[in-house]
Amino acid sequence: MSIHASPLRASCRALCLTAFLAAAVPAGAVDSKAGRFYEDALTRYERRDMSGAIIQLKNALQVDKNMLPVQLLLGKALLANGEVAAAEVAFAEAVRLGVDRAEVVVPMAQAYLAQGKHRQMLEEPSLAMGGLPTRTRIELWVLRASALSDLGDARGALHAVGQARALDIGAPDSWLAEVPVRVRARQLTEAAAAADRALALAPQLAEARYQRGSVYHVQGDLRAAIAAYNQVLALDADHLEARIARAGLYVDLRRDADAAADLVHLQRLSDTEPRAAYLRAVLAEREGQPAQAKVHLQQVTRLLDPAPVEFIQYRSQLLLLNGLAHLGLGEEEKAQAYLESLERIQGTTPASKLLAQLYLKRGESERGMSVLATYVRAVPGDKQALMQLAAAYTAQGRNSQAISLMQEALRGEDRPDMRAALGIGLVGSGRIGQGVGELEAALRKDPGQAQAGTVLAGLYLRAGQSAKAAKVAQDLAKRDPNNAVFQDLLGMALAQTGDTAAAKAAFERAMRLDETLLAPPLHMARLEIGTRQYDAAAKRLQGLLAKDDKNTEILLELALLAEQRGQLPQMEEWLRKADDHAGPIEVRPVLALTDLYLRTQRTGPALEAARRANAKAPPDDLPTQLAYGRALAASGDKVAARAAYASASRLAEANAPLQVRIATLQLAIQHPEGAAYSLEKALTSRPDLLAAQALMVDVDVQRKQFADAERRAAQIVQQQPKLAVGYSLQGDVALARGQQAAAIEAYRRAHQTEPSPDTFLRLSSVLWEVDGGRPAVQLAEQWSRQRPADAGARRVVADAYARSGQYAQARTGYEALLKTAPQDPAVLNNLANVLLRLKDPGAVAIAERAAAQAPEDASALDTLGWALFQGGGDAQRERALGLLRTARLRAPGNPSIRYHLAAVLAQSGRQAEARLEAQGALDVGTAFEYRAEAEQLLKTPR
Repeated sequence: MSIHASPLRASCRALCLTAFLAAAVPAGAVDSKAGRFYEDALTRYERRDMSGAIIQLKNALQVDKNMLPVQLLLGKALLANGEVAAAEVAFAEAVRLGVDRAEVVVPMAQAYLAQGKHRQMLEEPSLAMGGLPTRTRIELWVLRASALSDLGDARGALHAVGQARALDIGAPDSWLAEVPVRVRARQLTEAAAAADRALALAPQLAEARYQRGSVYHVQGDLRAAIAAYNQVLALDADHLEARIARAGLYVDLRRDADAAADLVHLQRLSDTEPRAAYLRAVLAEREGQPAQAKVHLQQVTRLLDPAPVEFIQYRSQLLLLNGLAHLGLGEEEKAQAYLESLERIQGTTPASKLLAQLYLKRGESERGMSVLATYVRAVPGDKQALMQLAAAYTAQGRNSQAISLMQEALRGEDRPDMRAALGIGLVGSGRIGQGVGELEAALRKDPGQAQAGTVLAGLYLRAGQSAKAAKVAQDLAKRDPNNAVFQDLLGMALAQTGDTAAAKAAFERAMRLDETLLAPPLHMARLEIGTRQYDAAAKRLQGLLAKDDKNTEILLELALLAEQRGQLPQMEEWLRKADDHAGPIEVRPVLALTDLYLRTQRTGPALEAARRANAKAPPDDLPTQLAYGRALAASGDKVAARAAYASASRLAEANAPLQVRIATLQLAIQHPEGAAYSLEKALTSRPDLLAAQALMVDVDVQRKQFADAERRAAQIVQQQPKLAVGYSLQGDVALARGQQAAAIEAYRRAHQTEPSPDTFLRLSSVLWEVDGGRPAVQLAEQWSRQRPADAGARRVVADAYARSGQYAQARTGYEALLKTAPQDPAVLNNLANVLLRLKDPGAVAIAERAAAQAPEDASALDTLGWALFQGGGDAQRERALGLLRTARLRAPGNPSIRYHLAAVLAQSGRQAEARLEAQGALDVGTAFEYRAEAEQLLKTPR
């Protein structure tokens, strides 16, 4: 349960509480039937009845497709059932709906690995470590180690193991993860030591005993390996890998009856296990049943052939298995493909000889010779390989071709038409900076290069260099005054310079010259929107849309018009349509969607849109880098956001205002070093830029360089004594140094110099710490009296009353605010919380309204769920449970929400899950109102 305070600037962020969204779907409406499906699915999942759980979860989604807990559990059940691609989709949908990424990163990474998407897993920004709980980071580092090992990067894999171990050296995870890495690198002594350490830490852990057995297996100590696998299966009879490994050893040792018994058990576990099918084929061949052996080999190929290469490429055992199966079936071409993949992944192995035989048999002597030569260097004593290589030498013939026709053709050439073509090609390939240089050089040599001029003017416009664009466009229009395209380009450039009248005249000339061109009327509509001639713009755009309803440009202008009119749902609709019809490198619609989602705090859709933009745009596209960074930051991935902002700062070069904007974003994700870099670039080009000077004070404070911060703040006061900014910054520095009295004095001076919401909030924030907060309440009352018509001021007062425990006065304040803004979700939620404090049964109705206005906000869902639970009754408790599960997935780091869920689970008889949530609330590590209750819940007898 939380009170939402008025929005403050960064220095007052400690007073801020979650902001609310306005969306269309009433999240408060959790269907009880869907909830029952979910609870039954959860029970089935816990019993490992994955098929049954999946059916019930899909039933729940038929009732309510937006239930967060359902989507998350569906992904986990699908993953456990081997439906890994479907699991990835379910996890992505869970994130899109608002599940906190900390809940999804580990199973999502597992889904990537199970599909062979190793590089995607390693590079995926949403799987970055930043902001994740320690346990989650350990699991993620372990998965990264597995991926890097599969990719052949043993050093990187061991580094990842070390990162996991540094987080908790006493956990067995990192030691277990080290074993297969060491085995693959043939470091068997180290592998055994890691396995022994894992066993010492967790002697009853089946996986620890399995890894020890795997080391015995590779070392050739088969007796010890079987003993270890026996121990594993005594702990967990369904441990698939141990069962497979033991069956394989029994086959090698010709203990066929024992192997057959294991294979029967494996059949019960999974009838789609190709390794078991291959072992059955070996046994059938031994028993003189070639037809049955063929059936089993065909089962192997039926299971593995359809598997995408991404799935199988890092699984050397499966590659070899399918290669051998195809060889056994006489399908040599298919066998070759799998053995080649094995060679690429595993390097030189005895299977290399099989591959070389296939090459030689098919007349590919050079390839066969190359494989054999490599193998012989690795295994010089293999006589069979030496004989194969000798035969291959008789047919060897080498060719080497490495020439670049393009570079040879252009060497010494400097014709402007060729340079223009080169510049356009560079731009088309995404190398914008080099392309601009080539285009400028072409125009210097021949100003008549019209295509070069058109492209260059467009690039200048995109970069905001309107004066340069206007000059190029004027030159083009002067050379060819009857060219409608040049007139339109001139209009665009003039509009960007602010010469509206001249721009309108240029557009009108373009429309007269060529009535079929779409661009001039579109640009005229943009001009009309900019001058608030909305009806004229709408009429023009609707006329164009009637002729072409899939045109991206028209749809973008309609979205702009909707935005200017304050019609955000219509804006989103137009942008979606524009994005649907956008070309493969067109990023404007998706960037606009990203910005809209960020403004309305829909972080999941924002990140999804930003990723699509990043995939489309060239790497040096500044707007895309900024949008991607903002979306990453909003989703909590500060590490990846840093990289995006650093790229944006490099691209912004000497644009001082833009560098200030980037620095502000960098500070928001606690990256003062990056912000300092950006601001230094800004101050180098604009040393007098006040915004850069002020922000550098914030940077110095974050870097704890207080002397530099004080010096800069004092300089700003000296330069601008009639502005509040310098005094406010002095207060910020004093507050950071723990000098409360000095901070209050500086903030008072700032508020007296320029009374404003910013100066009021700064002063109010420090007064909360004085005399029980009474001076802050008095200040808020005074501020409100001076601005009786200011709703923001009145809300500050109501928040102040709520924070100080004066709930009756807070209630009066919130109710007064709702008279003028009845749908304000933050005010509704705060009022609902106050009513709960006052034990007023009307809290539920108000909380319902808040959740309807903010269906994706965890605090609103939490308030409604807690209010329903407080109201009592089985039906209300059932609905409360669904709401609180969703809130917990959206904000797993909120201890109050986790305690509320724990309390409802305990009341519902789900004691084990309740304890997990209560412990999770305590593990967050921050103070919260219900700490004592959470601790008591853990002490309750089981």
